[in-house]
Amino acid sequence: MLFSGERVRLRKMSSEDISTYHRWRNDVEVMQFTNSSLDVFKYADTENFAKNIFESNNSRIYIIEEIETNKSIGVTSLINIDYGNRNAECNISLGDKNYWGKGLGQEAFRLLLDFAFNELNLHKVYLRVFSFNKGAIKLYQKLGFYEEGELIEQFYRDFSWHNVIFMGLLKRNYKK
Repeated sequence: MLFSGERVRLRKMSSEDISTYHRWRNDVEVMQFTNSSLDVFKYADTENFAKNIFESNNSRIYIIEEIETNKSIGVTSLINIDYGNRNAECNISLGDKNYWGKGLGQEAFRLLLDFAFNELNLHKVYLRVFSFNKGAIKLYQKLGFYEEGELIEQFYRDFSWHNVIFMGLLKRNYKK
């Protein structure tokens, strides 16, 4: 399945994408926004992680490609899809730092949300974001996400404690 916007498209992640994903997953500058432990992963770990998602009935993972160059620039996904209660956790990560701050992540995330709400007919999506990731929080709020709760001092990094914020978005509050 392929979703296209003006500048990016989403396509299902495949085994050919694992090496690129592995590189992003081990880039500390990228992962500082999505991984509280900043672990370094072995290739086999990334391969197994991806394989589990590929085989899962309740996860969808997509590569974000820039349309103009066909270049893979990031990944976005729906995980823990609960079809009975019509909700899922969502996330996004632009692995190619050259594309940060250009609005491509927002466009990609909108494509994912459109799919979640219009194709899967989900009622709600939710996410977790680190309290220091102000840019992401601002983007999520712009899309209609609201704060649902916070884990206080959940992880320690750079000599200080940081919170994890839970945000949710109901279909009726989604701002296209």
